[in-house]
Amino acid sequence: MRRNKFVLAALIGAVLAGPALSAELPAEIKQNGLRIAVVPNYPPMEFKDPATSTLTGFDVDLGEALGKALGVKIVWQETSFDQLMPGLATQRFDIILTGMTDTKSRQETATFIDYLRSGPRFFVQASRAAELKDAQALCGKKVGASRRTKFPEEIAAWSATNCGASPIQFVGTEGSADARTQLRQGRIDAAVQGNETLPYIMDQEPNAYVPVGDMIALQYTGLATPVTAADLRAALQSALEALIADGSYKTLLAKWKLNDNGIEKVTINAGQ
Repeated sequence: MRRNKFVLAALIGAVLAGPALSAELPAEIKQNGLRIAVVPNYPPMEFKDPATSTLTGFDVDLGEALGKALGVKIVWQETSFDQLMPGLATQRFDIILTGMTDTKSRQETATFIDYLRSGPRFFVQASRAAELKDAQALCGKKVGASRRTKFPEEIAAWSATNCGASPIQFVGTEGSADARTQLRQGRIDAAVQGNETLPYIMDQEPNAYVPVGDMIALQYTGLATPVTAADLRAALQSALEALIADGSYKTLLAKWKLNDNGIEKVTINAGQ
């Protein structure tokens, strides 16, 4: 009898969670759903399943879980990376949830609910692992990374601190896929990606790459909201905190091999 009472209480809590958390949502979102911008080219955060072409990834699962917690439908809107901030400003969508790094410069036009920790990490072709066995071995070498991220700045800072008169030669790429292509072609000696992506990539291309050293900086990945959307942000923060509290967040981390990237407490604009 006692167990039945606990089960009943849990069911009632689940039913009431959505309406309670959505109380602060704008009426339009309650009626039409939460529009989320996504750029599906950054596995395991968001990408198209090769077998079905359906949208999948950690961010997609997290967005759907947030929608369930809030009791609203999720409307995914695919776009290009350079249209994310303009689209948020012109209200083409309500939020951005697409592996975006929370940075001080981006905080000028968006407020971030930070939901993941990550950091840039060097990696090399497995065939050169013995030669480039630690990060110091990359001094004076060509290292590629997406020019649209903070990686160039962070690589330069690490190089200035660690390489002295033989700095890293940075090569800007059009994204992580381009960096890996250049690495395979021997045009660069190493590449840099967020440590949250490397386990997935290494699973997809077995024995191709080897991580080198540890993270060279700490970053926060954030869900971007309009600066003025205080009510929406409060509802989303409460929903994320609920997912952390009930273990749903931890389950998603494990599913996408992101256990090392999880947070314990939600922060706002913690990025630097």
